[in-house]
Amino acid sequence: MSVKTNFLKEMSWKTFKERKESTDLVIIPSGAFEVYGPHLPLGSDTLVSVKIAELVAERVNAIISPTLEVGDSAMLDIFPGTITIKPESFKAYLIDIVISLKKWGFKDFLFINTHLGNVPIIGSVAHDLQRNADIRCAQIDYWRFIKSLDKGIIETGDLAHAHASEAGTSVLLHLYPHLVDMEKAINEPPKYSSQFSDFIQYTNYDEHTTSGTIGNAIVGTEEKGKALVERSVDRIVQFLQQNWEIREKASIGR
Repeated sequence: MSVKTNFLKEMSWKTFKERKESTDLVIIPSGAFEVYGPHLPLGSDTLVSVKIAELVAERVNAIISPTLEVGDSAMLDIFPGTITIKPESFKAYLIDIVISLKKWGFKDFLFINTHLGNVPIIGSVAHDLQRNADIRCAQIDYWRFIKSLDKGIIETGDLAHAHASEAGTSVLLHLYPHLVDMEKAINEPPKYSSQFSDFIQYTNYDEHTTSGTIGNAIVGTEEKGKALVERSVDRIVQFLQQNWEIREKASIGR
């Protein structure tokens, strides 16, 4: 007995062909492989993007593409275990995936991305795609996206959304509790300050943090993470339904 899945990698070619007849929507998750505090896994970004993609796909008729697990994390590579690829390598790999997906008839491309360094690269690819009038693209810059959804949830202000801080820790506690070690969670204020904060400067991450955390991870909770995830998934589904007119799975008839 086959188990229904939304992940392309888990489908046979015949299953994919059948599913593709009912949808033009593909979700492309991307993240990074880098330090995320002493209490969270190196693959936190990618783990979150995949799970959010899965939760969204369960609500709408979407297929989840191969994941881009590694991004440009060069500024963090002083921390053990961090893996980085060049932006041009990321872009070339993404373009090849997109071209393959486009070949099989996908017209709606939703990028769920959890790594800031990937944002402009994905944006460039999306603009190129949309030169074809039949293609629609949107990107979720997830950790920045949930800032607008945190009212009544977070406690520590803007730093709640800093690296591996309150928001990120909470989301991981909800989605992957078995991978979080709260005994190692810390509260580390940012080390770096400059009287020229209006300038974009190119610093290494160890100038900002000793641990890979910026902010107070100790106050992260599963309950906060659940609320943030639910609000974010609801908002993404709202966009797909109202802006792209993509229907709930239960009423597929497209």
